[in-house]
Amino acid sequence: MLLELKVSNFAIIDNVHMQFRQGLNILSGETGAGKSILLKSLGLLMGEKAMADSVRTGSEQAVIEGCFDLSDRPDIREHLNEMGIDSHDDHMVVRRIVSAGKQSRIYINGSLSTLTGLRDVVAPLVEVTGTAVPLIEMTGQHENRNLLSRAYHLDLLDQYAGTWKSRVAFTQDFQKRQDLIAEIEEIRSESRTRAQRLDFLIYQRDEIKALDLKPGEEEDIENETRRLKFSAKLNGFAEQAENILYNDDDSVMSRLSYVLQRANELKQMDPELTTRLEPLSQARTLINEVSYDLRDYVKGLDSDPSRQDELEARLSSLRQLQKKYGATATEILGALSAIENEINQLENSDERLASAEKELAKLEKVLLEKAADLHGRRVSAAKLLADGVNDELKDLNMKGLIFQVQVSEADELSSTGRSVVEFMTQSGKSDVPRPLAKVASGGEMSRILLSIKQVVGKGQFPRTYLFDEVDTGVSGPTAEKVGRKLKRIAQGQQVICITHLPQVASFGDVHFSISKAATKKGALQSEVHELKAADRVQEIARLISGEKITKTSLAHAEQLLADSANA
Repeated sequence: MLLELKVSNFAIIDNVHMQFRQGLNILSGETGAGKSILLKSLGLLMGEKAMADSVRTGSEQAVIEGCFDLSDRPDIREHLNEMGIDSHDDHMVVRRIVSAGKQSRIYINGSLSTLTGLRDVVAPLVEVTGTAVPLIEMTGQHENRNLLSRAYHLDLLDQYAGTWKSRVAFTQDFQKRQDLIAEIEEIRSESRTRAQRLDFLIYQRDEIKALDLKPGEEEDIENETRRLKFSAKLNGFAEQAENILYNDDDSVMSRLSYVLQRANELKQMDPELTTRLEPLSQARTLINEVSYDLRDYVKGLDSDPSRQDELEARLSSLRQLQKKYGATATEILGALSAIENEINQLENSDERLASAEKELAKLEKVLLEKAADLHGRRVSAAKLLADGVNDELKDLNMKGLIFQVQVSEADELSSTGRSVVEFMTQSGKSDVPRPLAKVASGGEMSRILLSIKQVVGKGQFPRTYLFDEVDTGVSGPTAEKVGRKLKRIAQGQQVICITHLPQVASFGDVHFSISKAATKKGALQSEVHELKAADRVQEIARLISGEKITKTSLAHAEQLLADSANA
């Protein structure tokens, strides 16, 4: 739902701020007051292209800003999250900056967006999957993207026929079919180069396996290689350390033993002395252990040149593998696992192909049965939908216009089945039916949508409808019927309607008056005012009698408002 609209420096609009409500929002005003300009600004929020010459004369840029309530539109919130745009407070602010000389900019909740991104969120073309319900739907002198779309025609028919859930299930199965077709094509493509690829993979596998690597082995090899290289120095150090600690006449162990012996001889003089020297006994034990460890270390030092050559050759082979498959032995072994998996897939591709083709044939049989069922239900519902819409159109005084729902069967399956649905109209029984998109005027389009919504009912998500020219060629009782239908559609969602008819305006929940005034510099600008009770009577009286408001027109206006309030 559109909560607020701010427009500044756009065409003849200097600065306008409107707060819309749920229900029926009426816009009225004299011809040329700026109603169409407001619709153009709303069109920009929906993703229309911006024209630099729409910037108000004397201004550098125009700014159009709309705030939407998304509390009842989880689909739009999810789409924003997928785009990386925050919508945590259930609001979306769209800001269009149209520059006179520079490139225009688009922001959604403060994040820069493309024109396509904006269209995808605010006024998406209804996708064939039916998942992208428009946030705003516009009819009138502006092109209605949805009512002119065959995909939208199918959406409406499925909603009316009660086939939506069946269609969703069909779409899921159709996607499985597409995935299987892609898999089969991939397997067939693999088979063309399989032998060559298999030879190459087997060579890689054997090259890695020949080295019989173990995780972390490169560190062990490097350490052992260094020990062998410096074995003479290490051996000399170990012997020198053992002599200093243990073997020499003046070794640490000899001196330590002397100190402990003398302390033992003097313990009768002071027993505390031996207690204080107790840590030296522990030190002597540790030195003994270190000496034994050094002897074992020396025994383990291998200075065999052949072992060193063997290790260096292995390390060289490992370095070659690292250049091809990974920086460590662990990464190389990971590459080996991936290679073996691919070899397994290639060796079993015939079985995979046969299995996928069998599954595809089975699924296509199911899809054809489901598509036939959907098509039959759509054909049956199309006649009922057309009859209902035609009854509504007669009620709206659209004499002679015949609405049809044409349902044909396509040669190929699509994600929605095999049905091609298109709304058609003919001006009389002798006329040839023609696509709605080619023959309907703005006023006819508005009333056709109004009639369809009366018959089909509301969709799964509430939205905003913008009606312009809905009252073209309408007067008297028919105008009152238009107002009642608009009021009914607006329940639980939002309708914004530009009207010249007092009967339609009287049904509004909110009423805005658009007027044109001169600035101090003599330029013209649009002004918008939300009408309170007394002002609303005046405006409806103006719609009844023109600029010269009489007591009779005022009384008539009050009566219209009273009747619509009780409707």
